[in-house]
Amino acid sequence: MSSPKAWILSIGNEVVTGQIVNTNGSWLARRLFMLGFQVKRIIALPDDEEEVVDTFKDAIRRNIDVVISTGGLGPTYDDRTSEFLAKALGEELIINAEALKMIEEKYKMKGLKLTEHRIKMAKMPKSAKPLPNPVGIAPGILVSKNNTIIIALPGVPKEMQAVFDETVEEILRSKAPRTFKAEKWIHVEDIPESSLAPIIEKILKKYPKVYIKSHPKGKELEKPIIDLYILSMSVVEEEARKVAEEVCRELIEELIRSGAKVKHEN
Repeated sequence: MSSPKAWILSIGNEVVTGQIVNTNGSWLARRLFMLGFQVKRIIALPDDEEEVVDTFKDAIRRNIDVVISTGGLGPTYDDRTSEFLAKALGEELIINAEALKMIEEKYKMKGLKLTEHRIKMAKMPKSAKPLPNPVGIAPGILVSKNNTIIIALPGVPKEMQAVFDETVEEILRSKAPRTFKAEKWIHVEDIPESSLAPIIEKILKKYPKVYIKSHPKGKELEKPIIDLYILSMSVVEEEARKVAEEVCRELIEELIRSGAKVKHEN
């Protein structure tokens, strides 16, 4: 059985004009790949109705299993992804009551009232389910059409990643092939996270199926303490375990050469 197919749509004039680097596309591609999806396209699109609507329609027509878009969910005039998605689906754009409640509660905590522009972030296709945004304001959007799941996420990288980690990954597992995971932790001292970063990048180039996340516990320039999380995933259980062990061993070797104190947690 072939792996399910995925498209990534990075929406925003700032992406196609080169004002920002499309880090969202590469981050999502890596996570989808680790879940067992074939990422067939990463498409950068301007805030243009025809371009975005046609691309959503094309994905549905081609029976792409999962489409994830980023950008265009905010309160400004050019944030129109929800509107374009509704048109692609042939649905009415409505104020989603659940989304509105999420937004209202966040502004209420800051003593701010809802305005027309803030309410705009609650407008979604009629069949949509809002996805909580634990970092920002605008909720993500989940819809499905025929055999295609479409997920619209905020464009701010921290928000996009938070929504994906909290909600989207679990949703996608229903479409993904069965995968096995192996996890490792390494406790590291006496190396700043900025010095650790190139070591991690070197390992990731060699092991593209692995996810490594650093969790700083100390102070960067005084007493750096970092917990490193390593996740290896594969459709073969033994491969996931073997790769995790190899990555852990190579990381420890690199860290020791850099003068760091290392404790292998598991």
